Amino acid sequence: MVNLRIPGPTSVPVEVAEAGAAPMINHRGPEFAAMAARTTEGVKKVYQTKNDVLTLSASGTGAMEAAVVNLMAPGEEVLVVSIGEFGDRFINLVKIYGGKLTELKFEAGTAADVNQIEDALKKNPAITTVFITHNETSTGVTNPILPDLAKVVHAGNRLLVDRKS
Repeated sequence: MVNLRIPGPTSVPVEVAEAGAAPMINHRGPEFAAMAARTTEGVKKVYQTKNDVLTLSASGTGAMEAAVVNLMAPGEEVLVVSIGEFGDRFINLVKIYGGKLTELKFEAGTAADVNQIEDALKKNPAITTVFITHNETSTGVTNPILPDLAKVVHAGNRLLVDRKS
């Protein structure tokens, strides 16, 4: 099976390469704090929000872990929809952090079926959070169901979508 997890080497402008060769700045110093503040304000403009924006210096899996540990309490009922390896990471993270897990796995290379997700939610009304990947990088499959999925997640529940690809 082909492993398609990275986009590969990317050419960068000379200015970017030179900036990468510059001396490191102190990540606890005022120069970094100013840069982080500028970046945060820029992200707010891009996403047209006045709300808080949180950035993580972590891998995609680190961001998934941060989401699980901050959105789910141990023993909480959650549904994880998996269409491949990165959906399976959500399953593992929920297990590690003690969630009461309902798994809904679809064959690798196929998208999730919103009707099956709706059925799983109806069978277990105690589910508080649904975790799903938008694009499964390991297979290149995109879940085209997100607008429909947002409609079937019960009112007051959380829908967390990994959109990192």
